[in-house]
This record gives sequence, C-alpha cells and structure tokens, in this order.
Amino acid sequence: MDLLVLFGLFIGGLLIGVPVAVTLGLASVGYLLFTDQPLVVVPQKMYAGMDVFVLLCIPGFILAGNLMNRGGITERIIRFASALVGWARGGLGLTNVVGSMLFGGISGTAVADAASIGGMMIPGMKKAGYPADFSAAITAASSTVGPIIPPSVPMIIVGALSGISVGKMFLAGAVPGVLMGLAMMVTAYLVARRRDFPRQPWRGVGELVRAFGSAFWAIAMTALIIGGLLSGLATPTETAVIASLYAFVVGAFVYRELPLKALPRILVDSAVSSSAILVLVGFANVFAWILVSERIPQAIAEGVLSITDNRYVVIFLINVLLLFVGMFMETIAALIILFVPLLTLAESVGVEPLHFATFAVLNLMIGLTTPPVGVCLFICANIARLPLSPVVRAITPFLLTNLLVLLLVAYVPAITTWLPETLMGS
Repeated sequence: MDLLVLFGLFIGGLLIGVPVAVTLGLASVGYLLFTDQPLVVVPQKMYAGMDVFVLLCIPGFILAGNLMNRGGITERIIRFASALVGWARGGLGLTNVVGSMLFGGISGTAVADAASIGGMMIPGMKKAGYPADFSAAITAASSTVGPIIPPSVPMIIVGALSGISVGKMFLAGAVPGVLMGLAMMVTAYLVARRRDFPRQPWRGVGELVRAFGSAFWAIAMTALIIGGLLSGLATPTETAVIASLYAFVVGAFVYRELPLKALPRILVDSAVSSSAILVLVGFANVFAWILVSERIPQAIAEGVLSITDNRYVVIFLINVLLLFVGMFMETIAALIILFVPLLTLAESVGVEPLHFATFAVLNLMIGLTTPPVGVCLFICANIARLPLSPVVRAITPFLLTNLLVLLLVAYVPAITTWLPETLMGS
C-alpha cells in the first residue's frame, strides 16, 4: 500500500502535466505522511543530493552556453556548417545536424540546442522550401547529440552519482556522439534524395575558410574544455568556470556581440536554469532514497536475474526499460532514480561502469524525442507552429537510426571505452 501511494501520486502527477520536480516532491511527501515518517527527511535528502562538488559544473557550463549563444556563437556555427555540407542534397538538413554537433560541444544540453539552433534553422529551412515537419523533426533529433558530445550535463550527474570520472565520461561520449551525428546525416540525405529536397550552391573553398575563421573561437571552446580535463590542469568544475570566462571574453571583445547590459539577464537566466536542475536533483534524491529504503533496486535486480543472467539479454532489457522510462520522465530525474540500481545489475553480469553509463545516457537522450514527454519534440513543434503528430511521423526515421547506434554502443564496449582509456588510462 505504501508503494501504491508513492507511485500513484507520481504517475498521476505526470498524467495531469505537473512538472516532474514537483511531482517527485509531492509523491515523496505523500509517502512520508502515509507512513508516519518525519518530513525533515525531505530537506535532509534534498541537501545531500545537491551537496556534491562536481554539480558545480552545471551552472558553469549553462552560463558558458548562454554567453556564447548571446555573443553570436549560433550564427557562426551554422554558417560554418552550411559552408561545409550545405551544398549536398538536403544540405540545410545536414547543416542542422553538423550545427548541433558543434553547438552541443558548448552548451551540453539538448534543450538549449533545440531552442537555439531551432530558432534559426527551422524558419530558414521552411523559407528555403523544406517541409515544416521535416525541419522540426531533424532539429529535435540532432539536438540529442549535444549531451553526448562533451561537455554534457547528464554525464556530470552520472559522475556525481557513481564516482566515475567526469573527464572519462566526457571522452566516452565523444565517439558515440560523432557516430550518432553521422548516422543522422546519412538518414537526412536519404530522405532528402527520396523527397527531392532543395540543395544550396557550392560557395567555394574561400567561403569555407572564411566561415571556419569566423567560427574558430567558438569551436576552440570545446578544445579548451577537453584540453583542460586531459592535461590535468583543471577539474571539471574549474573547466566550467574557465569556459564561462572564455565565453565572456570572446563574446564581448572578439565577436563584439555581447553587450555588457545583457549580462544581468544572462546571469539571471543561467541561475534560473541551474536552480531548476538542482531542485530536480534534490527531489529526485528524496524519491530515490524512498525506493532504496523499500528495496526496489534489489527487487529489480533480483527480478531480472531470475529471468536470465545472460549479459546480452540483460543489456537488452536495461535498454528497453530506459527507453520506456525516457518516454515519460525527464532525463536527470530518471538518472538519479534508476542509474545506481541498474548499474548494480549491469555490473553483476560483467558490464563495465563507464560503458554502462554511456549507453544509459544515450538511451535517455533518445527519450527526449519520443512522445508523450519528449521535451525537444515540443520545443521544435512549437517553433515550426505545428501540432505534435506530424513531427512525430517525420522523426521516425531518425529515431530508428538512433536506436541502431544505441544497439551498436551497447554491444560494442570499445566504442565508449577506447578513447578514455587511450587518453586517460584505465
């Protein structure tokens, strides 16, 4: 009966559209009241969940992304991506994917990518003759590459939960992120060929060189982040601070598109975004504590292992569960609630933690583009001024492509482990 109250309040809140953080908090408080436990548990567990040093990365990277976006980064990235691949059939679709891959290396969040790239690309693609549903679909699909290619807010959360090096997590996502981007480019090209989408004229090597020069300082930010981590000169938290300072200098004094009067609004927006994530982390930690006290993680592990202890079948079942959860729950909440018990299950059949963490994040990123709670889908459909259903139909080929990449990453560990082991050691 206790768990019925907990899950009933949680599922009921999601069904009526209550924000996930509020739903987690209400469900947890309802459970504590029903079981006559002291409500002081709520602030205690919230504080314990948020009092993790590595979580300081989150406001740093969010601020860096906002500074660079306001400072002209998006336009320059799109111009470079267009010069690079825009000449092919369906070139603006390919530009969309490349732009998201580059922008994702700065913002670290899919929602920021969808809003920033989508705000420019979707109207531009519609004006150039691309269907609105395809324009919204490819923007939503490509935005999920952002949190896979470093830096990545979900991977920071995973590092805080598991003790896995955030630097190794960032590197583990690089190859899967590139594979995901390339696979979506192939899919976009095939769709463009079949539907005879327009192509942009080739503007010559000179335009490519000029576009790269214009975007150089923006692209170099990713190198700064990775270089700081690999060299050992800076922790992930220090790297986030350096990235914010770098973003301010480039936006204000190199690109000269970041006016000082815009800083208060940028700081407020970054603080609001960061606080929303941390409140979610806090409430999710209370919910996770209740699940642990009720031995739900152990029950999940024992239930799966009672069916099979075959490594490949267990990986498949974990993927199915995470994909299902990702359809209904926000990424960070899902990670905090499910990551540790599923990691225990994965390790029991010989899956390496770094490998598991990477395909778990990839699973939940795909969930951002699946109904009914696909946040990126809603953002892009809103920008395109479309109902959700045509965007869902148009994104289906990209979802299938991403699922194939997910299976490849899940069953070939070297895709995730090779780069961090080569650059940072085992």
